[in-house]
Amino acid sequence: MKIFSLVFFVFSISSSMLSQEPAKFTVEVPAGTQSVRLTGNFWGWNPLGGPIASDNGDNTFTVTLFAGGGESQSDMEYKWVIVDADNVSNPIIENLIDNARANGCTQKIDAGELNTDSATYANRAFVAAGVDDDKFDIFESCGPYAIDVEYTDLVWSDEFNTEAKIPVDASKWHHQSLVIIPEQGWANEEEQHYTARMDNSFLENGSLNIVAKKEEYTSEDITMQYTSARLNSKFAFTYGRVDVRAKLPSGEGTWPAIWTLGKNIDERGGYWQPQFGAVGWPVCGEIDIMEHGLGDVNHTSSALHTPSSSGNTQNVASQQISDVAANWHIYSMNWSPNQITFLVDDVAYYTYNPTVKNGSTWPFDADQYILLNIAMGGISGTVDPSFTESPMVIDYVRVYQNNGLSTDEFGINTFKVYPNPTNTEINIKSDIEIDRVELYDILGNFILEQSETPNSIKIEDLNSGLYLLNIYSGYNKTVKKVVVR
Repeated sequence: MKIFSLVFFVFSISSSMLSQEPAKFTVEVPAGTQSVRLTGNFWGWNPLGGPIASDNGDNTFTVTLFAGGGESQSDMEYKWVIVDADNVSNPIIENLIDNARANGCTQKIDAGELNTDSATYANRAFVAAGVDDDKFDIFESCGPYAIDVEYTDLVWSDEFNTEAKIPVDASKWHHQSLVIIPEQGWANEEEQHYTARMDNSFLENGSLNIVAKKEEYTSEDITMQYTSARLNSKFAFTYGRVDVRAKLPSGEGTWPAIWTLGKNIDERGGYWQPQFGAVGWPVCGEIDIMEHGLGDVNHTSSALHTPSSSGNTQNVASQQISDVAANWHIYSMNWSPNQITFLVDDVAYYTYNPTVKNGSTWPFDADQYILLNIAMGGISGTVDPSFTESPMVIDYVRVYQNNGLSTDEFGINTFKVYPNPTNTEINIKSDIEIDRVELYDILGNFILEQSETPNSIKIEDLNSGLYLLNIYSGYNKTVKKVVVR
């Protein structure tokens, strides 16, 4: 959320460019292909005579890329384009299904969960770092983007369970509402004031509403044309999983974000700053779980900001998803000591896992806290002149860890769910009496409720995937994640 220097299809140039070894990879092409290029206006950028595509004479071209050097990375999205014998540009045709099977996606293909089209562009992402290069396909979420640690104990959440319109729970959230001053922290040329007013953030109908509004508003003698809200969680954690179910605001120039910052950041107006603020940004580390408004409509992205990238948006991935304003989606981040994986609707699509982990590449070994906000304008582009207001609506925010408290009310050993993963039944070992259990899929759809013999639930007919098991005892409730194979 801090800085988004990547413009789609444009390289960022590093000072160590001349020391960078070129990255080379090969693309297969149909017979008769005369040339190969990558889409994007960077193709004409030519500091060292590249990118270059050389015909190997065997229906393949070798592509040489000169990307950012040193520890910095240059990310891009691209599509192969060929020019055939009649000088007509066409998309390259690849068998994406076969490619996906080769990358460990057979189970998802057979289950109908992975839809690819072998007769259209092959969307790619390419990362070059130092002398190493890694080319991967967006469909590989079932292969190299698998999470390495399953976090199953709900340790903190806000379910926003109220029908009436009421203020945000001040025991869980802090409004970071001081004026944006570039010299003292966050800015990005944003055009809004963040406020603590219920006009901009409130609970209603079981959801948190963060509302960006067009209105002239003055704070600390500075007048802006838009208002919004920026919330800091009063909970910080090291390692775990965050799930946020949300609908995003609509309108050009809106920039909603679900993200985290190290609680050691020294930043104006932050909840943790008075006690823990000791370092600047990006030394604190930043994990962008979801951002929208930095690309096309319905194009969401996830990113990491570290000292090794000088804060720039170099470790990033993005994808198109269905109507983000009208449809609920679950935006997730799974953070282990080894890697950080990003998911949408429980499908992983990007993993950050630097080979060398130190304070420069991996400032992610200490507490981070959650931020929710909508920025306006700035590097997200010009705000639509007809914009009046639009909300980010959040159904829940949940943080999972292992070997932690399930809730404040239940002790660490109150419930044990086993086996997990499972394929036939879910058993619960409990220190206290269970009144009933409810099972939901990851999108919040109700599956079943059981009050008789709640300690054993048969699930032979369920599809593979992640499920949420609600366990009720008296007035208390806890949520466990269950993986069905």
